[in-house]
Amino acid sequence: MAMSNNITALANFIALMCSIPIISAGIWLASKPDSECIRWLRWPLVFIGIAFLLVALTGFVGAYWKKEGLLGLYLVLMFMLIVLLLVLLVLAFVATRHAGAYSVPGAAFREYRLAGFSNWLRDHVIGDDNWPGIRACLAESQICPKLAGKYFSAAEFFAAHLSPIESGCCKPPMICGYQYAGPTTWNGASSVVADVDCAMWSNDPSQLCYNCESCKAGLLGNLRREWRKANVILIVTVVVLICLYVIACNAYKNAQLVDTVKR
Repeated sequence: MAMSNNITALANFIALMCSIPIISAGIWLASKPDSECIRWLRWPLVFIGIAFLLVALTGFVGAYWKKEGLLGLYLVLMFMLIVLLLVLLVLAFVATRHAGAYSVPGAAFREYRLAGFSNWLRDHVIGDDNWPGIRACLAESQICPKLAGKYFSAAEFFAAHLSPIESGCCKPPMICGYQYAGPTTWNGASSVVADVDCAMWSNDPSQLCYNCESCKAGLLGNLRREWRKANVILIVTVVVLICLYVIACNAYKNAQLVDTVKR
């Protein structure tokens, strides 16, 4: 019984530690400018990580102080959380499967098209109901203004690896034919027929290309890139948690068998 409890306590302590990368990944995602503009995407992962922390703490206390009721509750709740995290991972992979990016001749950065992203992302993140608020948030952010302090020549700008939001929202699509005058200043006549976004570009810092389809695509590109990075951490964490959960279940069953024999 003591050995089973010790094993379960150790497994739960490791599970407790596994909640830290989940919370860290959630905080990292929430700190990104695009997440700040999409409020409902900011904290779900943090909440799941905190839930794992509390559940693992429950299991550790139950095992260390031999509270079988707490240990049984832990096993049920941990199973539910693992399933929830697996569902989140599957949804994240399905929603971010397509990149929507394409290369730009003569430039290190890429541009983005909405057609390249999943329908779910387009409908739920940048739908007509959500975009006005997101657009206003992006315009108030420092994402585009800070480019002026980073790139001082056309050569530097075109050699830069711009983020999807910077590429889609802070400049017009290259196909429009505008001439570079600054990271957020582009002059000359545009080819309006080349792209619907060409007529929407404005040198006004409050306008830029925030109304462009390329800006919406850039936002999705940023989300996809960030969630893909977070998913690597989550996959490793889930694998470790599943292994620990199996160990805890076996230890709990062994403890029950020992109790049955003693009785």
